[in-house]
Amino acid sequence: MKFVDDNPAGRSLDLGCGTGTNTIYLAQKGWDATGIDFVPRAINTAKKKAAAARVSPRLIVGDVTRLADLGIGDGYNLLLDLGCFHSIPDAGRDDYVRGASAVAPGGATMLLFGFTRGEKTTRLGPRGLAPNEVRDRFTNGWELVSELWGRPIAGYDAAWYVLRPR
Repeated sequence: MKFVDDNPAGRSLDLGCGTGTNTIYLAQKGWDATGIDFVPRAINTAKKKAAAARVSPRLIVGDVTRLADLGIGDGYNLLLDLGCFHSIPDAGRDDYVRGASAVAPGGATMLLFGFTRGEKTTRLGPRGLAPNEVRDRFTNGWELVSELWGRPIAGYDAAWYVLRPR
């Protein structure tokens, strides 16, 4: 992960970490890594993978739209979201942004990957992101540093966003 290789280790928060692949990678690179996912089975798998990799990231079963309730603290230099935000129901997305804002100090970076909303994403895949949704939802207190559209993945349009708190 280029960002990790190009920046000093700090505190990282992997939102929707699944089975912990990226959280474990960050821990292996010296980051004080925390991963959160609402699926207990995924977190249990992540814990086993972390033990096998001989690292000890903090892995928490929890709701990323309720970060304040999880007692995770703040001061995260890196927030990583590889497909969580685009899966959250619309009604919870502002809570997600508020929580991310509360844990990320100025100078932090958020790397967010998401599929865009479309015919496939509304029926078969995650809910997806509406056009300009990341820009609109993160408008207060965040700067959208870059938005990079890539080739479609399995027929879905996808984008990477880099955000920084102001």
